[in-house]
Amino acid sequence: MARLPIYVGVLAVAVALTACSAGGPAVGPTGPAGTGTGAAVTGGAAMGAASAAAARTVRPQRTPTPTRTTSPRSTAPRTTTTTRAPAGCSVFPADSVWHADARSMPVHASSAAWVASLGAAGRLHPDFGSGLIDGAPFGIPVTTVPPTQRKVTVGFDYDDESDPGPYPVPADARIEGGSKADGDRHVLVLDATACTVWELYDAHPQSGGSWHAGSGAVFDLRSNRLRPAGWTSADAAGLSVFAGLVRYEEVAAGRIDHVVRITAARTRKQYLWPARHAASSSTDPALPPMGAWFRLKAGVDLSRFPPQARVIAAALQQHGAILADNGSSWFLSGSEDPRWDNEDLDVLKSLRGSDFEAVDASGLMRSADSLARR
Repeated sequence: MARLPIYVGVLAVAVALTACSAGGPAVGPTGPAGTGTGAAVTGGAAMGAASAAAARTVRPQRTPTPTRTTSPRSTAPRTTTTTRAPAGCSVFPADSVWHADARSMPVHASSAAWVASLGAAGRLHPDFGSGLIDGAPFGIPVTTVPPTQRKVTVGFDYDDESDPGPYPVPADARIEGGSKADGDRHVLVLDATACTVWELYDAHPQSGGSWHAGSGAVFDLRSNRLRPAGWTSADAAGLSVFAGLVRYEEVAAGRIDHVVRITAARTRKQYLWPARHAASSSTDPALPPMGAWFRLKAGVDLSRFPPQARVIAAALQQHGAILADNGSSWFLSGSEDPRWDNEDLDVLKSLRGSDFEAVDASGLMRSADSLARR
């Protein structure tokens, strides 16, 4: 099928996103990511987890993504079509915890155990790039649509934790891993005019233009409101996938202003603010909960990194990485984009788990139901 001209697969919109007001209605719930259900919520002290969510059956954890030894050289063209979002729309308000400075956060009491559980000798792995890997694109694509995009019905496996449709998903919206993928199959649809992103997990197009997904969530990017406690999203942690991606445009501009998304092979049946959902049946205290926050240590010398990797490493020192889903440990999420330099990104693999430490973000919380930070 020919692709519709109403969207582009790469996320060029992020660079034009500027600060906006923190008002705006919150986007409702959603749910999937991989498994599990809400369990105890903490943020240092218990924040009151949803007891009803805790009673739900734990969904099976996702199989970790196989570790890739090398990223392929790009065979894709270096030119790309881009769109720009209108002024007044940002990826969550400026006072959102997504934009918090992790350098001032205290080291978490469980830092050593959590780093060990992910693997102190394990290497950071950028799970995105240009070209193809195993015959499929890698990274998470973003489909941008205009306000006039037709909304269609979406059915959900986990409809009790998903925002109801309809969703403005084109019939040929780009799917993580490609149309034949058997992985998470995320579909992210951004209407930059409405400052809203629709996110689907395990998304499959149906006849007549409708879609079916494991779960779905809608996020108003002007709002700090969190999903209901115990609810999943297209991510196991109940957070926005879009907000945590490393995006080409921001790296090209020389600065990432937010915490980034990572995964871990084993997690605990617990979540920390701002996460809203757990994805495990294990209560092992040595395992990190969803929402665990990691920071690249200040002593790591960034001067040896090439341009793209240096911007990403600098963000990991300043803003850190948040555990948002089950998967391969130390895998860092980014947008699918033909302009990535894979050899540049590969230098990030020189970073080991021991170069990171877990930090405690609980002191920034204003409200358990808000992303707004102190």
